[in-house]
Amino acid sequence: MSHKFRNRSTRAAGFTYVGLMIMLALIGVAAAATVQIGGVVQRRSAEEELLFVGLQFKQAVKSYFEKTPIGNAATAPRRLEDLVKDPRFPNTIRHLRQIYPDPLTGKTDWGLIRSTDGGILGVYSRSKDVPIRIDNFPDEFFHFKGKKSFRDWVFVYGVVCEDRGCTLPQQDDSVYYQPSGMSPR
Repeated sequence: MSHKFRNRSTRAAGFTYVGLMIMLALIGVAAAATVQIGGVVQRRSAEEELLFVGLQFKQAVKSYFEKTPIGNAATAPRRLEDLVKDPRFPNTIRHLRQIYPDPLTGKTDWGLIRSTDGGILGVYSRSKDVPIRIDNFPDEFFHFKGKKSFRDWVFVYGVVCEDRGCTLPQQDDSVYYQPSGMSPR
C-alpha cells in the first residue's frame, strides 16, 4: 500500500469516527428530550384523571345529600365508604362506584374537607407537587386557577368557592379553606 493511500484511509476513518460521535450525541439528546416529554405527558394525564376522580367525589357527596331518606335531615357522609354503600338504607345505594385512588399519589388516602359537624363535604389530593395546568379549567373548577399545589385543588360540594379559596359553612366569610396552609390573599 502506498503512503498516500494510507493517509486517505486514516483521514476517512477519523471523519467517520467524528461523525459517529456526533450522531451518538444527537441520539442521546433526542432520547433525553423524549423521556422529558413523556414525563410531562404522564403528569398531564394524571392531572386530567385527578379532575375526573375529584368530580366523581363531588357528585357523590351531592347525591348523598339529595337522596336522604324521607323524614331524615340531610347530612354529609361520615366516611368515604358511606359513598360506596350508604348506611342510611337497608338495600345497597351507591353514590360512588369505589373509593378511587389519587392519580398523583396512587393511594386512597385523600385529604378530607369536613363540615362543622364532622361530615365529609369533599376531598383534595395530598400531593404537594406543583400542577402543570394553572389556567383554562372547566367552569366547576374555576377556583383552581393559579394554584401552586395539587393540595389546593379542592373537590367540594355545598361550599362557596372563589378565586382565593373556598368558604367553609357556618364560619366567618373571611375564612377560606386552603389545604396547603397558604394564607388568604
